[in-house]
Amino acid sequence: MAKSDIEIAREATMQPITEIGSKLGIPADQVLQYGPYKGKLSFDFINSLDSKPDGKLILVTAITPTPAGEGKTTTTVGLGDGLNRIGKKAAICLREPSQGPCFGMKGGAAGGGYAQVVPMEDINLHFTGDFHAIGIAHNLLSALIDNHIYWGNELGIDLRRVSWRRVVDMNDRSLRSIVSSLGGVSNGFPREDGFDIVVASEVMAIFCLAKDLNDLTERLSRIVVAQRRDKSPVTAGDLMAPGPMAVLLKDAISPNLVQTLENNPAFIHGGPFANIAHGCNSVIATRTALKLADYVVTEAGFGADLGAEKFFDIKCRKAGLKPAAAVVVATIRALKMHGGVAKENLGQENVEAVKKGCSNLARHLANVKSFGVPVVVAINRFSADTDAEVAAVQEVAKTQGAKAILCNHWAEGSKGTEELAHEVVRVVDSQTANFSPIYPDDMPLWDKVKTIATRLYGASDIIADKAVRNRFKELEDMGYGDLPVCMAKTQYSFSTDPNLKGAPSGHVVPVRELRLSAGAGFVVAICGEIMTMPGLPRVPSAHNIKLDANGQIEGLF
Repeated sequence: MAKSDIEIAREATMQPITEIGSKLGIPADQVLQYGPYKGKLSFDFINSLDSKPDGKLILVTAITPTPAGEGKTTTTVGLGDGLNRIGKKAAICLREPSQGPCFGMKGGAAGGGYAQVVPMEDINLHFTGDFHAIGIAHNLLSALIDNHIYWGNELGIDLRRVSWRRVVDMNDRSLRSIVSSLGGVSNGFPREDGFDIVVASEVMAIFCLAKDLNDLTERLSRIVVAQRRDKSPVTAGDLMAPGPMAVLLKDAISPNLVQTLENNPAFIHGGPFANIAHGCNSVIATRTALKLADYVVTEAGFGADLGAEKFFDIKCRKAGLKPAAAVVVATIRALKMHGGVAKENLGQENVEAVKKGCSNLARHLANVKSFGVPVVVAINRFSADTDAEVAAVQEVAKTQGAKAILCNHWAEGSKGTEELAHEVVRVVDSQTANFSPIYPDDMPLWDKVKTIATRLYGASDIIADKAVRNRFKELEDMGYGDLPVCMAKTQYSFSTDPNLKGAPSGHVVPVRELRLSAGAGFVVAICGEIMTMPGLPRVPSAHNIKLDANGQIEGLF
């Protein structure tokens, strides 16, 4: 019987975090330790790196997600270990997991098998307290809004137009829509309110795009929390909130350093939603890693149509990053599902279904290359995969000018990604990336959304009702027209219908709503039902998580 992820992680021989830091040239006294195996880097040290050259940035993304799984995080860890195995100085950068999925249905996000980051239990639970700090900073702003209204509402906030909700890092559907301030005059003015999960907070998105504490504070001040009766915006700066919010975040904003099972350095910092936000780890962690390592492997949420696009068009654009290559992760199982095979039949060889499903892979490869970034395919191996099925994927990748490498990091660790590591190095060394976002800053917001929908999703057009079209113009008139757009749609299809697998084309993308994230610096185009406060399933993972007789955690995955 195969060992569980937590069993494998528990058997790991971890090195003191100062030793992990020394592999990147970080002095021991610049690692702020959270116990023996976790640490944060001091900003004095981070600031001392400014004059150093950058390493090569490699993005790990994937085909469109399916219930069969793809394994982006596992591949990111495996590739980082593989690069170190072949003698390269490499580090990985990941998002911090939310506790919501850990106790819900999806589980943790620290990799799997023999390609994990550790200490796995800490990373998936409270870690270094970053999410707690972000949640408290967010809720402080919520409290200041209602307090301002209670004490006379000098800013003239329209209670019907307060857009800033509250957050908690847990799946709890009962909090999605609430009425606050009940209980009489002393408790304030009752109004409709609600909670989102912490990773959906704009504070999280700001945290992950800020360059330093000053930039963080400035971005916090630009958050639009409400409107007056004339629809003019009220900001966090108007409420004098950024100062105390930044104080709450001053330690959290330092990047976290941990290690892989093979004792290679890993930065895990920040974790914004991949739909209403950009779904990438912090800019601070990525830029720090680039100064310390020759190769930095990072990932972006969901498939390449959402994750890679936002990584390129939002994170790289705003942070001035220049990715050298991208790895698109695929599994034979997922490609079969895109080819029309039901989940219960995935264990049977079906080369024709793989070929049909590869239409999804082919479009993702073409999309990534359209940003000027060379690409490699990582086939995340499962035991039921056959040689003929693997060959079919390799042939399709070849037609797109990419090599598909069979990877076995889940079972073998870095040994299973040696070939992938060599191919990534070859691509980075032999092909010069000519990275460029797919739309310019000065393009109208409507045309930015249309460009993404038609060029990347295969859509024929976008549509919106008159109120939404007016909102496009309103945001441009307010001075937000130069912001990038953050597409919020289902992650399960190129279209807005999660049941349309493969590579649908000719569909129309409806834009239902526009939301301004002024502090983060993007406009969210909502193109479907977006859940910012998930619920727990009928049988949540929490039912299986407990302490054993020795006080060790069981059931976490």
